[in-house]
Amino acid sequence: MNAPHLENDFVKLTLLDLSNFKHLTEIASQKDLLLYSPSDISTPEALREYVQTAVDEYYHKTAVPFIIFDKTKNLYAGSTRFGLINWKNKVLHIGWTWIGKEFQGTALNKHMKFLMLQYAFETLEFEKVEFRIDERNLRSRKAVEKTGSRLEGTLRSDTLMLDGFRRNTCCYWILKSEWNTIKAKIFKDF
Repeated sequence: MNAPHLENDFVKLTLLDLSNFKHLTEIASQKDLLLYSPSDISTPEALREYVQTAVDEYYHKTAVPFIIFDKTKNLYAGSTRFGLINWKNKVLHIGWTWIGKEFQGTALNKHMKFLMLQYAFETLEFEKVEFRIDERNLRSRKAVEKTGSRLEGTLRSDTLMLDGFRRNTCCYWILKSEWNTIKAKIFKDF
């Protein structure tokens, strides 16, 4: 799979790799940015390792990591990815999303989720897109719910966090058969 270039008037998503991750080092060092994630990006070395893992998954065709560029602010904003790609069953996850605090609460997240959902359903013709979020991360859960995703269930004590805590993970989903309705209702202005 060639890396998609997803773009509209507000956001541009291009392949995140070892040649461009340095644009994110300042954002990645923001305190508590990944409070609800089992990943560590808090130092340039940790960020490089995080990106190397994503690049490895890309070459194994199980992920497509993106660097996020906010076109309205003309700044790099963070990272997101398609992950756990199951080509046979046509299911993928959208996640591993983190954006700098100055981009949170703006329309950036909704625009990038639209581009990713549109690509997953209309170009890749996948049947299901999933989102997995720490049960405690109410802000991210509300943001995903704004995309038309519905809670499928909660995986209890399924992810080990960096501090040793075992989190519960909320699983949200959208089916391809629902996409046109969601697109017309929630993303009608896109």
